[in-house]
Amino acid sequence: MGMTTTNDVEVSEFLEQCKVSGDNAYNAIKGVLERLHNPETRADARKILAAVEKYVEKQVPEVNSMATYHFRLHRLSLTDYEGFRENRQSLTLLELPSIFIPEDWSFTFFEGISRHPDTGFRDRDVTELGCGNGWVSIAMAERWLPRKVIGLDINPRAIKVAWINLYLNALNDDGLPVLDHEGKTLLDRVEFYVSDLLAYCREQHLTMDLIVGCIPQILNPDPSAMSKLITENASEEFLYSLSNYCGLQGFVEDQFGLGLVARAAEEGISIIRPTGRLIFNIGGRPGQAVTERLFSRRGFYINKLWQTRVNQAPDTDILALVEIEKNTRHRFEFFMGRVSEEPISARTAWAFLQSGGEISHGLSVYECKLRMPNQVKTISKFLSNGFEETRGALDLSFADESAAEEKIPFLAHLARALEDLSYFPHESPAGSSRFRNLIAGFMRIYHHIPITPASVVVLPSRAVAIENLLRVYSPRLALVDAALTRWLPKKWLTALPAQGANGGAISQSNNKVTVVEAPRRSDLVVQLVKNLKPQVVVTSLADYEMRTSTAFELLLDATGNIGARLVLDISEYLELSSLPGTNGVLQYLTSHPLPMHATIICGLVKNQVYTDLEVAFIISENQTLLNTLAKAGDVTYGRTAISSQFYYGCLFHELLSFQLPERHTLPQRLPKEEETSKFISFSPSSTEALCEVENVNLDQLPPTICMDFDENILPVPDAVKVSVFEGFARQNISEDEMDPRPEILDYLQNRYGLPHAHTKELFLSDTSTSLFTKLVLACVEENGTLVFPMGSSGTLFSVAKFLEADFKRLPTEASNAFKATSGQIDSFLKGIEKPWVYIPGPTISPTGQIFSNSEIGEILAVCKGYGARVILDTSFSGLEYNQSPNWDLKEVGSGSKENSYAVAILGGFSTCLMTGGLEFGFAAVADSVFIEAFKEAPTMSRPHGTLKYTIKKLLGQMSQKSEVLLTGLGEQKKILKYRAEQFCKCSSISL
Repeated sequence: MGMTTTNDVEVSEFLEQCKVSGDNAYNAIKGVLERLHNPETRADARKILAAVEKYVEKQVPEVNSMATYHFRLHRLSLTDYEGFRENRQSLTLLELPSIFIPEDWSFTFFEGISRHPDTGFRDRDVTELGCGNGWVSIAMAERWLPRKVIGLDINPRAIKVAWINLYLNALNDDGLPVLDHEGKTLLDRVEFYVSDLLAYCREQHLTMDLIVGCIPQILNPDPSAMSKLITENASEEFLYSLSNYCGLQGFVEDQFGLGLVARAAEEGISIIRPTGRLIFNIGGRPGQAVTERLFSRRGFYINKLWQTRVNQAPDTDILALVEIEKNTRHRFEFFMGRVSEEPISARTAWAFLQSGGEISHGLSVYECKLRMPNQVKTISKFLSNGFEETRGALDLSFADESAAEEKIPFLAHLARALEDLSYFPHESPAGSSRFRNLIAGFMRIYHHIPITPASVVVLPSRAVAIENLLRVYSPRLALVDAALTRWLPKKWLTALPAQGANGGAISQSNNKVTVVEAPRRSDLVVQLVKNLKPQVVVTSLADYEMRTSTAFELLLDATGNIGARLVLDISEYLELSSLPGTNGVLQYLTSHPLPMHATIICGLVKNQVYTDLEVAFIISENQTLLNTLAKAGDVTYGRTAISSQFYYGCLFHELLSFQLPERHTLPQRLPKEEETSKFISFSPSSTEALCEVENVNLDQLPPTICMDFDENILPVPDAVKVSVFEGFARQNISEDEMDPRPEILDYLQNRYGLPHAHTKELFLSDTSTSLFTKLVLACVEENGTLVFPMGSSGTLFSVAKFLEADFKRLPTEASNAFKATSGQIDSFLKGIEKPWVYIPGPTISPTGQIFSNSEIGEILAVCKGYGARVILDTSFSGLEYNQSPNWDLKEVGSGSKENSYAVAILGGFSTCLMTGGLEFGFAAVADSVFIEAFKEAPTMSRPHGTLKYTIKKLLGQMSQKSEVLLTGLGEQKKILKYRAEQFCKCSSISL
């Protein structure tokens, strides 16, 4: 062969082996690489490669060397790029047929990277995805001197060749290291590994400053090809196709061929450091909007570093894109030639290509950085646990930066909470202790008001707070701000002020409250107070009056002088901001205790993301009033939604998290019990009703189990957690997507045999308790009598007492576990006019007994005979572990003009959907009296859209018999069965 060096024989053997086949050439190269890896034989191996390069260069034209020897050695010029040393103006590269050869795609990619500031690479850790023969990784290390570059590729042969190319450029022809000005070689800076995207980094627990990539963006026309096992012994054609095509990745971006890029972006979130960057080469075929949304919806800021146009590679089939256009409305963007400005579709491009035309497409290099790194990482980590559907629904792109600053931290808090919680807690009637603590902390830090959580009570809304406050006092006359009266019962607004004998106040009744509308200006309110002498005043202040405490002090004096309770609404003026504006009321509280007759109400309605999400809190230093309002809220509306408390709690937490610990501890003001005073006291009915309600400060912790809420200690399946998260994470959800009514109707039909036609109206609420309250008020309005079976009505007696309803207790027998029978009901209803019968079922709380289908049929038949209205409460059902109720209510029927019989079906999903303290109530009704009861209920606490979305999704999964959901349901039933067995052993009672 005309060689005269000492390595002549080895070079000859190497070339002869390479001539045989591509596999032989690869094996020969592997042999050389093994010697390069060994420091003792490294120099000789490099000399062999130098000799091979010279021989091939001299004997075979570069263009033909691949055909002759199944490899190619050539020099890639770097003269077009700035920043390289004078003695390094090219790279020596070895290439194989099974590896992508540098062309426009990778050149454009490097041009884009070159536009990144040098400081972004120097002394940084960098990973390149789809490194191929390694030239970009080597060039980056050569130009910018990063601390480490790790090149990754799924093609095993590509990694072997990349290592060869590293040695070719790290050592000179004599096998000596080529040092940079820091005294390091490329071997110190660059490594290559086989990896499916970032799998290697995850396995090695590596974090990176930069992740760059130029990876396939067209689906393989042969989907089965991508399921083949990728090994170094696979065919050259298959290994080469890995550079052009990708398989389905399970992302919505698959439909545009960008699934692999989407997966790389999501994997990159956990790998890059908080200040890190992703840089990707993206073909413009799907369109710029699609490409940029891929990154923005995952929480990245986007910066386009470089853009150009390249010819469509002839070895890449675009038929997959034609198929996508056929099945969707999307149109890809190609161009006829390199200079055309008007884009054409993939179908047109394919036809033009087949006719001999040349097509091109845009090519851009995008730099991406996380907008809120730690929070986005937390969200991504939560969704990486197999929640593909929710991951696809995530949208962290925002036109308004203030919305992003509010929502992303909240979603991160929610993700952490859902990951840590084993169940959704049912909080204290006074509200979540954490939330109350955050409110008190905000008042203390930002407004210097020395209150504690004990002075705060949380309620579902301002409407609930104001209505209940008026009910517990039942004043003869209340003066209420005109803007706040829209939430009050109409009859309170139409009655004239009543007077007893000699002008004295008549006896208190919370159904006979009279409300007079008040203006906003404090001087006008004071004048009305002096003239009308109301017992309760509910008002707000005009904007200009909030700048000082003067107006508030005038109201305190005026109401105090006549013995009136003052309730001041500051909802419009509380700013959840690190720089809150002037607030005269809060300024007053800084240095003055809140008088016993005064209460502050604040509805939290100001947020940038969920505009209709509300929760309210009350500040008072009257312990007696705080306890009473908390109990009243619990009795009439149930406990405040934990989702609302959690959301606003996160906003408070964000404001408090960057504040330094208090340097000067303020003397705390604790609420006090109210002694006898000249002010109106609680009505007798509210006092009697609320004395039976549990202590509002009872924040039970496991292993304590409250028997009325024991489902909250049951583990919540991941399917429930992820549905909750998705409800908050999605944007632009349509009304249909948030309407669970169709699914609830299907649920009632499938579970209880209730035909759709029976339900004329379906009303929704945060809790079934609030729905029951509205039915009790309708009963009062009709002068009906509520009938409760003894031993199965729980706190519902308190609701009836509080609302001054006429009610009777149906005697039941302990020997029958307090289970009402049709015979007992038949005997009891004789002589009762307008009966309203409450029946819990199929499962009876708290005994756990179940009404069979025949039993409930007989009970309803008896009720129909007496023209009774029936409240059938299914809220306690759904976790029956011994038997299934198998109800069939298709004959539930309705009354007539002569018979007022009707059935209202109440229910909730806390039990059957395992949502625990995350409650949701519904009422399915057909009777006009029931319908009016809910339509005339402005204060009914309606569920937020996020919760409706969650319930709709879970009911859909239940109807489809989701394995995850049914498994979770089965686990809860096992736990309940075990608890029942242990309870029976301890109490020697057979349930």
